[in-house]
Amino acid sequence: MRNKALKTFGILLFFTAALTAQVEKPNTYSLSLEEAIEFGIKNNYQSRIAEKDVEIALKQKWEIIAQGLPQISGAVDYQNFLKQPVTLLPASAFDNTQSTIDVVQDYFDDVQRNNTPVNTPEGFIPVRFGTKQSVNATATWSQLIFDGSYIVGIQSVQTLLQISKNAKTKTDLEIKKAIINAYGNVLLAEESVEILEKNVEALQKTYDDTKKIFENGLTEQEDVEQLEITLINLKNSLNRSERMTQISYEMLNLSLGIPVEDQVMLTDDLDQLAIKFYEPAILEEQIPIEENIDYRIAKNSAESAQIQVKLQKAKALPTLTGFVNYGYQSFSDKFTFLDSDQEYFGQSVLGVSLNIPIFSSGMRSSKTKQREIEYEQALLDLERTENEVKGQINMAKSEYEFTIENYQNAIRNLELAERIENKNQIKFFEGIASSFELNEAQRQLYSAQQNYLQSMLDVISAKVELENLLDTRTYSSEN
Repeated sequence: MRNKALKTFGILLFFTAALTAQVEKPNTYSLSLEEAIEFGIKNNYQSRIAEKDVEIALKQKWEIIAQGLPQISGAVDYQNFLKQPVTLLPASAFDNTQSTIDVVQDYFDDVQRNNTPVNTPEGFIPVRFGTKQSVNATATWSQLIFDGSYIVGIQSVQTLLQISKNAKTKTDLEIKKAIINAYGNVLLAEESVEILEKNVEALQKTYDDTKKIFENGLTEQEDVEQLEITLINLKNSLNRSERMTQISYEMLNLSLGIPVEDQVMLTDDLDQLAIKFYEPAILEEQIPIEENIDYRIAKNSAESAQIQVKLQKAKALPTLTGFVNYGYQSFSDKFTFLDSDQEYFGQSVLGVSLNIPIFSSGMRSSKTKQREIEYEQALLDLERTENEVKGQINMAKSEYEFTIENYQNAIRNLELAERIENKNQIKFFEGIASSFELNEAQRQLYSAQQNYLQSMLDVISAKVELENLLDTRTYSSEN
């Protein structure tokens, strides 16, 4: 019986583990570079946060507009005097009649019932007005008639919305650049591993052959040791490249906005991308500086500072509001407000309120001056940004032109290094070249291979940097 229970428990544990593994299985994606960019802009955390900022700005737009539209509010107040207040009235205001005496007597009787000491000043009669309980329900309609701050706020709505839209555009461009660089780094790491594996395999064969020749007494031990040193260094480079490949994948996942455990398979290769991004014609492309995203953001800041100046000046203008109040009141010594025969009394008020700022001891003027200085700062920053963007475009074009030239040179250098290494390989086994010459040729080849891979990545990175500076896209909900 016990064995059967253990067996059943083991089966349940196995299926539980299998189900857990199935639930936690990482997702797998197969992406080209364009697909990765599109996917990342939709799913990257910063992009999604920026999109939420646009949504907030849209809500703020209506919030500002709604301030000048009718506002309706309601209130219900219930009061229960646990101890009603007493008012003293001059006795001379009343005739010495039985009714007055009765009022005073009722008061004294009530005081005695509540064990309250009686200490009424001479010549006054204590009385209580109203009932112990009351209900007051009102509804108020208010309307802003004139407010300079509201007019400025309406004028600023589009600027405030544009600030968040331009921020979203800037974020998308940065995400695009990050994804392209991360995608390229993964391809670079994989290409490096592939080349290093081939180099290790070829050098291992050379080492094994040389070792056999040495064992037959046809070469020196130094030749074997020299090859062994190179082989060890090459294997270390391979191990490092394999680790860098894993790190590169994780960085790509982060830029795409997916967990690092998910698997991403890349459908483009580095050669294809280098050819695709090899576009010298872009060096002739020109755009109005006003359409650059950094300039637009700086312009938004200047417009926002100008709005603050207008807003501060508008606060010196009068404000005019109107309101209508309507409500009901009911009174009782007991809680009878829900009874059908309870009487309610209506009330209504129509009013207008005019608020005129007259004198602030220079406070408003000081605040206005501060906002004007901040506006001047924003204009200076806009001018600086304009010159900065021009310099960045020229620098990016120069850098892209250099990477194109470097890429062409890297192709030629790789061809030469392969031929030189191949010749030295033949010479070495024929006894014409030394192990040192072969080692130098191999190192030159390995360096040329890495330079070739890096030159392709540099072309891609420089192109996307220039594209971002020349990009004139504007925000829309569709992109």
